[in-house]
Amino acid sequence: MDMKLALSDDQIARARELAARIVAPVGEFVDAHTTVTVERATLRLAGADLADADGVPVPNLVVDQLKGRLENGALLVYVNALVKTGETVDGLNQRIADGLRIADLALGDRAALEAKAQVLVQTFAERVKRNRGHRETKLHQYEGRNHSPMLYLIVATGNIHEDVKQAQAAAEQGADVVAVIRTTAQSLLDYVPQGATTEGFGGTYATQENFRIMRAALDEAVEKQGRYIFLTNYASGLCMPEIAAMGALERLDMMLNDSMYGILFRDINMYRTFVDQKFSRMINAFAGVIINTGEDNYLTTSDAVEKAYTVLASQFLNERFAYAAGLPANLMGLGHAYEMDPTLKNGFLLELAQAQMAREIFPEAPLKYMPPTKFMTGDIFKGVVQNALFNFVSQATGQGIHLLGMLTEAIHTPYMQDRSLALENAKYVMNTMADLGDEIEFKQGGIIMNRAHQVLDEAVQFLEKIEQIGLMDAMEKGEFADIKRPRDMGKGLDGLVKKGPEYFNPFEAYLKAELGLEK
Repeated sequence: MDMKLALSDDQIARARELAARIVAPVGEFVDAHTTVTVERATLRLAGADLADADGVPVPNLVVDQLKGRLENGALLVYVNALVKTGETVDGLNQRIADGLRIADLALGDRAALEAKAQVLVQTFAERVKRNRGHRETKLHQYEGRNHSPMLYLIVATGNIHEDVKQAQAAAEQGADVVAVIRTTAQSLLDYVPQGATTEGFGGTYATQENFRIMRAALDEAVEKQGRYIFLTNYASGLCMPEIAAMGALERLDMMLNDSMYGILFRDINMYRTFVDQKFSRMINAFAGVIINTGEDNYLTTSDAVEKAYTVLASQFLNERFAYAAGLPANLMGLGHAYEMDPTLKNGFLLELAQAQMAREIFPEAPLKYMPPTKFMTGDIFKGVVQNALFNFVSQATGQGIHLLGMLTEAIHTPYMQDRSLALENAKYVMNTMADLGDEIEFKQGGIIMNRAHQVLDEAVQFLEKIEQIGLMDAMEKGEFADIKRPRDMGKGLDGLVKKGPEYFNPFEAYLKAELGLEK
């Protein structure tokens, strides 16, 4: 990657150093705590599944049985029940769904329980390694067949079977990535619904069965289209680690997985979120899942010109949190967005500067670039032009993941023909200027170069301020996205648990060892 903006290496290094210092004390807190959903995710990795007659999932039933005594984790009682009852995993799941209280069983020989747990860990590891191997084989088989950047489309019907039709149509029309957006407010549910679902509002429930159905459908499209189709969902909200676990088991390829999004935009408690995001990202790292972060959301509440530095600062923080969870740079789909007021003079130059700056600072990351939404008015003809300019910037600056803009944004949920037109727009613009980025040089002291330097300098100053007051205090003061979130409030705080001296989680230990995170 040519460094065309002449950005200061010292300033970039300074920003990363500050991000590391900001994240370090949060990491110490995270390592000392677990949450109800980390424990439920651990149970899911062990094979816990099914739900009772009232629809309460087995992982929730087990964790609820341990309410008030979860400090040593949930897995030991599950493994103990397997040994004591002699059941298979499926058999035990059914008995728990039927009412068996495994938390009341006396613990057997610790060595025998630990040995049984290791069998479950290996079963999980082998399944996920097979999934990762399958993905890598197909990517190699169809190397060079995906667009660059990858073209990303959303389906959101509420009915998984209708989603399948729309996802396969999107793949046929040229999409490289299909995201199944979740039903409204699923991020605030502290459980994962069971089975295939056909009713959702503004999206479709994220469930393991829905993941399986969509993955199978896109695998059909892979063979038909002769290129790999990436499947995306949302490892965010109160069940962040559980959804990451289900995605790893069912071979999803990307996950929305931000370190602070849930705190700022869903009012989820910051302690809960910071603990959950690390375990979810460890699972994603092991499964080879590309995470997508949510910096674009900052610009829905803050001005894209005045607060551009907060986007860059968040990218540095998300990068550091991701490294702390074992994610390599090539799995970090750091986010940003084309969201400046189109009436702004030279706004296109500022957008180009921001995108080029992100590309040069994070050269290995498959940056996820989001389309104009905030200033889309329902004028579809103007919308086509806005999206064409967005497509131009994305191609010229070498973005990694390109979420297609819809000409009908601000009117309705996109129809299949809207997605088709969006794909045609992007393919035309990106093909006709495929190598333009290699031809461009930026004027020394010009608008684009000066803007990039300004944003980087402001991001460093902002990170210096955050380091002085601490990340959690900064979030309480509303330093990010102009939203204030008290640390002792927010959804899910009651699900935070300090680990006890006998805390048992061999899945966490295995992931740390595999990802090189052991102290």
